[in-house]
Amino acid sequence: MTTTDPAAGPLPAPVTPFDHVLHDFLVDLFEASPVSGTHAGYHAVDGAWPDLTEAGRLARLAMYERHATAAGALVEDDLSVGERTDRSIMLERIEELRFGDEVLRDEAWDPLSIVYLLGSGCFGLLAREYAPWAARGAAFASRVEGLPALLGAATAGLTGLPDRPVSLLHLETALSQLGGVGELVADGLTEARTRAAAGEAPELVARLEAALPAATAAIETFRTALDGDVRSRASGEGRLGGDLYARKLRLTLSSDLTPDELLDRAWRDHRAVRGEMLRLARDLWSRWVPDASMPDVAADDEDGETALVRRVLDAIAAEHQDPADLLDWCHAEIARIEDFCRERGVIGLTDEPLSIIWTPVFMRAYGRAFLDSPGPLDEGLQSHFFITPPADDATPESIESYMREDNDRMLRLLCIHEGVPGHYLQLARSSRSPSLMRTVFIDGMFAEGWAVYIEQVMMDLGYGADDPALMLTHWKFYLRAITNAILDVETHTRGLTRDGAIDLMVRQAFQEEDEADAKWLRARLTSTQLSTYYVGAVEMLDLEVEARVRAAVAAGGSAADVPAQRVVGDIGETPGFDYRTHLEAVIAHGTPPIRWVRRILAEETARA
Repeated sequence: MTTTDPAAGPLPAPVTPFDHVLHDFLVDLFEASPVSGTHAGYHAVDGAWPDLTEAGRLARLAMYERHATAAGALVEDDLSVGERTDRSIMLERIEELRFGDEVLRDEAWDPLSIVYLLGSGCFGLLAREYAPWAARGAAFASRVEGLPALLGAATAGLTGLPDRPVSLLHLETALSQLGGVGELVADGLTEARTRAAAGEAPELVARLEAALPAATAAIETFRTALDGDVRSRASGEGRLGGDLYARKLRLTLSSDLTPDELLDRAWRDHRAVRGEMLRLARDLWSRWVPDASMPDVAADDEDGETALVRRVLDAIAAEHQDPADLLDWCHAEIARIEDFCRERGVIGLTDEPLSIIWTPVFMRAYGRAFLDSPGPLDEGLQSHFFITPPADDATPESIESYMREDNDRMLRLLCIHEGVPGHYLQLARSSRSPSLMRTVFIDGMFAEGWAVYIEQVMMDLGYGADDPALMLTHWKFYLRAITNAILDVETHTRGLTRDGAIDLMVRQAFQEEDEADAKWLRARLTSTQLSTYYVGAVEMLDLEVEARVRAAVAAGGSAADVPAQRVVGDIGETPGFDYRTHLEAVIAHGTPPIRWVRRILAEETARA
C-alpha cells in the first residue's frame, strides 16, 4: 500500500461507501492508539501517546461501537465481493479491540505492557527514515515531552481488576526491561546532536535537552512506583483461566477451535513428529555418534526413544556459532536461501531492504528472534530481523546452552522463518495488496502460520537436502511449534507448573534448558499467541491440500490423486499443482485471518 504525503492525508482517499467507513475507522483508531498508527505508517499521530485514563478507555469503547454500527449498516448490494470480505474482517477486528479494552484490560494489571508501549513508541520513530529527521525528531521530542503524563496515568491505572490482580511476574519483568526505555530516550538525543552537527534540525537538540530531565524523572518515578505501591498489590501471575482464555483464543485464531480440541490435535501431532524424529535419529546415529553402539529401544520405551534422539541432537547442536558472529552468519544464510529460491523458482523475491540487528532491550523478554516490518502505509522502508543475544550477565554454561539451541542448523530454519520466504517476504508482499483492510490489520496466525508452513515447503523442495541433520532439526523446530500450543493452553487453563513445563520442553521436545526457561517465562507473560504457530501452520497445510485437490480435479483427476500426509507436508507431485503459483496466491491478499484466505481462493477458482 503506497503512502501519501502526510500533509495531504496519510490514508488513500476513500471512493466507495465501504472505503469511507474504513477510512473513518482508521483515523479514529490511530488517533486513539497513536503508537499503532506510527507502526502502520499513519504518521499524522507520531507525536502522541494513547490516553491511558479511564475516560480514554471508555472513549475507545464508544468509538468501537460507533464504527461497528456504521460497518453493519452498509448495504450488501453496495459492496464488491472483496469489500464484503473486508467488512467481515473489520467487524472481527473491532470485536477483538473491544475485548481488549472491555475485558482483558492489560493496562490495569500488566506493567510490562506499559514498558512495551513506551519502547515501541520511541523506537519506531528512530529506527526507520520514513520522513526527514526534522519531522521524525519533532515527533520523538513530543513523545519524550509526553512521558510524564503518560506514566502518571499508567501508574494510576495499575490497580488490578476484581478477577485479575496486578501480575507480580509481569511487574518484575517490566522492571528488568524498563532501562531499555531510558536508553532509547538517550539514543534520540544522541541522534539529534549528530543530525544537528550536519545541519539538520538543530533546534531539536535544545528541545530534547529541555525535556530529558522530566522524562528521566518520570521513568524513575514509574520504576519506584512499580517497586513500591504497585508491588504491594501485585499478587497475580497473569494466567487467564479457562473461560477467559477460550474467549481470547477464539478471537486470536478467528476460529471456533476450543482449547480442548487444540490440545487433542497438538498431542496427536506431537506423537507423530516424535516418531519421525526417532526414525531419522536412527538413520543418523552412525554419522553423529560413531563412538557408541545405537541402543536397541523397544516400541513402547518412551524414555529410551527420548535418549536416543537426544544423543543425536546433542551432537548436531555442538556445531554452533559464537554469539558475536550471529548477525554476520544470518546475513550470509539469507543470501543462500534467496539463491535457492531463484534457482528453483520457489517464489518471487522482494528487494525491500532488510537489516539484521540485535533485539532492542525493551523487547528481549518476548523471544529470541523477531521480524519487525515497516508499516503497510509506508513504502520501501527497512525491515528489521531482530536476534536476541545471550544476556550480558549470562554464565558460560548458559551461553553454551543458548547457542546449542540456536545451533547452525536451527539458525538456517530461523532465517527461513523470519526472513525468506517467511515473515520478511510475506509482509513485504502483503503491503502490495489493494485491500487496505488486509494490509493494515495483520493477522498474527496467518503471519506465524505462513512462517512455520514455509519451512516445511522449503524442506519438501530440497533445501539442505545434502544435510540430513537439517531435516532432523527441522522436525525439532516443528515440534517446538506444537509444544508452544500445548504449553500455551496448559499454562493458562490447566495450572501447568514450572516442572511440568520444563519436562514438556526439555524431555519431550528436546529443547535446551535455557530455551525452555525463556519460553516458560514467555508462556506466562503472553496468552494465545504461542498457539498461532502450530494452528496457523496446520491451516496453511490444509490450504495447500485444498489447492492440490482443485488442481487435480481441473486436470481431470480427483481428490484421490492427493495422497495423505505421512506426518505433515511431503505430499509429492499432484497433477496440475504448481508450488510457486499456490504460494504466491496465498500471500497476494494481504495478511487476513486464514479462514478468509480460504474463502478468497475458493471464490477465485470458481470465477476462473
